[in-house]
Amino acid sequence: MGRKDYVDSVPFPPEVVLKPIGVVRSPYRQRYGTPRQATVTAGTLHESEQDARIELDEAVVPAAALGGLEGFERVWVLSWFHLNQGWNPTVVPPRGPRVRRGVLATRAPHRPNQLGLSAVRVVRVEGHVLHVRGIDLLDGTPVLDLKPYVPYADAFADSRAGWLDTLDQPMDAPDRPTRKRR
Repeated sequence: MGRKDYVDSVPFPPEVVLKPIGVVRSPYRQRYGTPRQATVTAGTLHESEQDARIELDEAVVPAAALGGLEGFERVWVLSWFHLNQGWNPTVVPPRGPRVRRGVLATRAPHRPNQLGLSAVRVVRVEGHVLHVRGIDLLDGTPVLDLKPYVPYADAFADSRAGWLDTLDQPMDAPDRPTRKRR
């Protein structure tokens, strides 16, 4: 009898449970004025990359887990968009023509799972606090994980960007103006 394949030995999970390891402390308390991408700050509340803190839960993450992180220029922040309720299979992105696109072909925050992914600059590490710059998350956003940004594996400058490649504006151009909701 042959060896059982590892992937066949564990059933597919019917659900996944994630627990926050920390929280974002950000200058942004409203969606309006918060950058939609960390590097696109034109038209945002402060018009520049802002400093923030990621406060890790000492009961969940020992300080040793951050050892060596200060040597990385950037870190990926995996977060949970806890304020979002519901999602649609298509959305109208804030850039380009007002055309509905599949939500999975956009970076819309309203998604089947409320996962966020942000690449932020590491300023310093102090105990259980990661000081960062270039945040695009609201204050109080739960943090699920941190992973170092590794240029050789995370940067593909010549990659196609789908419908974004067809836009007649630079990739870091601000979003089209939106009306404030009352």
